[in-house]
Amino acid sequence: QAQLVESGGGLVQAGGSLRLSCVASIDIFSAYDMGWYRQAPGKQRELVAKITSGGSTNYADSVKGRFTISRDNAKNTVYLQMNSLKPEDTAVYYCNANLLATWAMRNYWGQGTQVTVSS
Repeated sequence: QAQLVESGGGLVQAGGSLRLSCVASIDIFSAYDMGWYRQAPGKQRELVAKITSGGSTNYADSVKGRFTISRDNAKNTVYLQMNSLKPEDTAVYYCNANLLATWAMRNYWGQGTQVTVSS
């Protein structure tokens, strides 16, 4: 059964850094687009960053220049390096794996990891 496991969340002061990791137990990891989403209390889940199977990336405007998404296909892992953190980055961060191909469609979510940024 497919499983995504996030780690690396925690409490950090404003201006600090965290690195989130997501290990995916899925077949053909390299074929998936991978994303990080976040959900703050009382708000909808939003896309933070995405990296396609081909390595293209895109970011929410609010994190451009501060966050970097990357992937290691040999380790079935996607990362989110978060620098210059702000209190408004506080949220539960979720890993997503999405496959849209002519031969299959799959979508998986992790359980989330809490990131709290204190002012």
